[in-house]
Amino acid sequence: MRVRELRRGMAGLAGAAVIAAVAAGCGIRPTVPVDAGAAPSRMPCSLSRDAEADEDGQGMPVTVYLVCASGLEAVQRAAGPALTDPKGSDGRLPVARALLAQLTAEPSADERQAGFLTYVQPPLTVSAGREGDPAGTLRLSRQPDDLPPAALSQLVCTYAENGATDAGGGTVVLGGPGDYPARRYTCTTEVKERPDSAVPTGSSRAGTPAA
Repeated sequence: MRVRELRRGMAGLAGAAVIAAVAAGCGIRPTVPVDAGAAPSRMPCSLSRDAEADEDGQGMPVTVYLVCASGLEAVQRAAGPALTDPKGSDGRLPVARALLAQLTAEPSADERQAGFLTYVQPPLTVSAGREGDPAGTLRLSRQPDDLPPAALSQLVCTYAENGATDAGGGTVVLGGPGDYPARRYTCTTEVKERPDSAVPTGSSRAGTPAA
């Protein structure tokens, strides 16, 4: 009797071993890499020569800074057929106004496709400095520091690139509509790379050199 039970037990163990082997052989199918397609490409942040040619109209060629891929990128534009002040200023004010118009305009279809956008939004105007301001000061219709950081970075770098003020050295002198003194703002590499966080810092006094 005990022999018969022992044989049954051994047969049961053998059957269990066979089932385990089969299960191990089947197992879970190995993971197969899934092709989800190419990763999203970074915005090119550049225009083709044909697109640049389309942007070049009649007028003074200028460089404006637009935002692309979280940084500032230079874009070539034509600022208008005439940049002369009928009141006879030194010419910087009409240039500043033309540049501001370029920054507040919606990017073209080609620019949008390349990833460009602007944070400088209307209504925003620019006028000459008032008495007591340093030479070449520009006064905005809003306090510069009240603008979105990226918008201020665009303005500062665009004005500095085109010599819109007398400051020189990548620096511009900007003020607002109130009695606050004008301040100097500098376009640095950090500002171009991080226009949202590396805000152009103005000196505390209008007539002092930038720190």
